[in-house]
Amino acid sequence: MEYMYGLLNLNFAGYALVTLVLVQISMMGVTLYLHRDQAHRAIDLHPVLRHFFRFWIWCTSGQATREWVSVHRKHHAYCETKDDPHSPQIYGLKKVLFEGAELYRAEKAVPETLEKFGRGTPDDWLEKNVYRRFPNAGIWVLVLSNLLLFGVPGITMIAIQLATMPVFAAGVINGVGHHSGYRNFECEDAATNIVPWGVLIGGEELHNNHHAFPTSAKFSVRPWEFDIGWFYICLLRPLRLVKVNRIAPSPIMQAPTENVVDLDNLRAVIVNRMHVLRDYTRQVTLPVLRTEKAVAAGSSALKRAKKLLVRQPKLLDDKAIVRLKELLAGHASLQIVHQFRERLAELWSSSNVSNEYLLEQMRQWCAEAEASGIKVLEDFAERLRSYRLEVAA
Repeated sequence: MEYMYGLLNLNFAGYALVTLVLVQISMMGVTLYLHRDQAHRAIDLHPVLRHFFRFWIWCTSGQATREWVSVHRKHHAYCETKDDPHSPQIYGLKKVLFEGAELYRAEKAVPETLEKFGRGTPDDWLEKNVYRRFPNAGIWVLVLSNLLLFGVPGITMIAIQLATMPVFAAGVINGVGHHSGYRNFECEDAATNIVPWGVLIGGEELHNNHHAFPTSAKFSVRPWEFDIGWFYICLLRPLRLVKVNRIAPSPIMQAPTENVVDLDNLRAVIVNRMHVLRDYTRQVTLPVLRTEKAVAAGSSALKRAKKLLVRQPKLLDDKAIVRLKELLAGHASLQIVHQFRERLAELWSSSNVSNEYLLEQMRQWCAEAEASGIKVLEDFAERLRSYRLEVAA
């Protein structure tokens, strides 16, 4: 009878605690190895950790590194378009939330996806002859080891472990994380931060922050946000088990000695573009909107105007675009600050143009903003001149 509870023969609390730890190891494998190390090269894990997580992911999902990385990179390349493998904006939230794993399987079966987006992932003997050749063998290793160690309760533990990636990574993060939540940055996709504290699923809940800075090793950007994946990294760094390659930039403000826009200023604005756009919303768009609301008290159009004014145009549907045009046509100040916002975004959206051209565009933007007659816009133009790049030590 005692063998029914496995070699460890734990009590209920013991089984619950072990299950929690095993699930967290799986999420560490996803966020540290698959996501931050392999997909975005934000960190470099020690080879020992890479091999461990590669084996763990194979056991708990049967998935090879190249497959997950390829699908994820394609998601970033074509986010919220018909070519996005799992966008709830395209497929609907219900589809991605409950069938996210199926969408992954369908996309990883496309040879072009693996060829184009899977470069740089493990391609050694072990990957070719074990992980890719026998994808289900890892799951059998999981099943047998759980039954041996935990007995009958191990059946429930197996189910929970196998559900971790399909439910959390493929369903919740890719589904809810592109549908509901708050946004720190108005990036060109619908990514959201699901909750402020990324504890349960590796910090991946801070999805808007990640899409704003995809190659950052740290997902939290606000003082009250907590990225447990970054916490793990901080524990591993002193042990030399991980190297951090880059984190999201923090704006450095320094009043210029001369009131001119130079190349260093331009580069700082482009590097910190997500912060610049967020500051523009807070310091220009929303104050002007509040003023317009005070003048036209009770206007239903202005009550619903915030999202129209701050979201990227590609994220607005046809009805929203019509409402935005009507809103701007009826409020001259909002139209002016909205046009300046779009022009500012062109600085980092332009391609195949010289630094000299961009520098002239920014100088012209600042000069016209300062002559606009809108105080908050004038102040922002002055602030924009203060952005500076961090000086390397």
